[in-house]
Amino acid sequence: MFGTSGVRGRVGDDVTCDLALAVGRALASEGHEEVVVGRDARESGRMLADAAAAGLRECGADVIRLGEAATPTVARSVGWRDADAGLVVTASHNPPEDNGLKLWNPSGQAFDEDQRETIAARVREEEFSFADWDDLGEEREWGSQNRKSADQRHVEALVGAAASGNCSLVVDAGNGVGQVTATALRRLGHDVRTLNATPDGSFPARPSEPTAENCRGLAELTAASDADFGIAHDGDADRMRAVTGDGEFVSGDVLLAVFAREAANPGDEVAVPVDTSLAVADALERQAVSVARTRVGDVYVAERASDCGVAFGGEPSGAWIWPAETLCPDGPLAACRLAALVARRKPLGRLVDDIETYPLRRGSVRTDRKAAVMDRVRERVRAEYRAVSALDGVRVGTDEGWFLVRASGTEPLVRVTAEARSRTRVDDLFVEATALVEDCE
Repeated sequence: MFGTSGVRGRVGDDVTCDLALAVGRALASEGHEEVVVGRDARESGRMLADAAAAGLRECGADVIRLGEAATPTVARSVGWRDADAGLVVTASHNPPEDNGLKLWNPSGQAFDEDQRETIAARVREEEFSFADWDDLGEEREWGSQNRKSADQRHVEALVGAAASGNCSLVVDAGNGVGQVTATALRRLGHDVRTLNATPDGSFPARPSEPTAENCRGLAELTAASDADFGIAHDGDADRMRAVTGDGEFVSGDVLLAVFAREAANPGDEVAVPVDTSLAVADALERQAVSVARTRVGDVYVAERASDCGVAFGGEPSGAWIWPAETLCPDGPLAACRLAALVARRKPLGRLVDDIETYPLRRGSVRTDRKAAVMDRVRERVRAEYRAVSALDGVRVGTDEGWFLVRASGTEPLVRVTAEARSRTRVDDLFVEATALVEDCE
């Protein structure tokens, strides 16, 4: 039921009010007595949040409602209110017809694999502990009792975590709920122009995922203006991507290296997924910082980032984690940290050019027998190669590069990625890995 990013799928098919109700019931039945509930701007979000809140209250948990809020705002709010858990209704960067549910711990870390399976098991077995009629949970809005809003708390946290500066930048919120970014940046002294800033869960201006293709408008506006750089969020603002002042979209691996070099000191570790470029490890090696590889998914990066000695965690898709601040991917925090870095070391294009990059190829092999194919791939790889990791799929390291074979979590595909320090070698590795998968099909 749960993937690494929670429950996610098409509304009315995979994600329904019945499911949201059951997840709420399960969460309360596990002993979470007070739960913060928020949602992104999708049209289906209100009814799903209502259903989840009803399930929570039905099993005795009190609910603090945030309404529309960025996922990192909700995740941080769990600790701010001394609550037991957080529940966000969001499909993050997915299209508008999708929605989902993601659960959070007070540390800001998403529910781990064991926690997710515990909730899923209760939902499957309908094992709920219903409260007596006179002991139902209560519901209240965050803003009751004259408290600062959750957005205000988030802005204050961002301002406290980033140095001030005087950059000029464009913030593309993608019609999502990341408006705290522009507010915090202005408080920090930056000149901010916004793009697609009105929340609209149909994402009329561009698809929610901030890819190079989807961010062409941001790139063009940034290049045509006097902005130093631009940033883009997805629908719930847990992701952040960037473009240079010339409108060049910065690759996720390069941005990861830029952030990691600034965050880590000699002897530290940086948590990255197994499909991260060699460019990151090479850039960090020069300052005696090592990488700790994780399974693909920001929840696994966050788990590793919680360990002592890990200064930063990042995923090239745009999830950035500073564990000293929070264990949730916080797109607004990443935007403020990047603005501070550019203000001190302008321009972003120069920081990007400092990172040496290598040729990388991605592809896939279609198969209806993913599990069996991967089993055979593992056997072959262990027999034929020395530097093998089965942490997530199968990753093989060589003197000049690496290849990764992973089963897709959502499609009948086995994905192949290869990278090397030369074009000839990456082509060789990619062909070698693809042939291996095809032989095992």
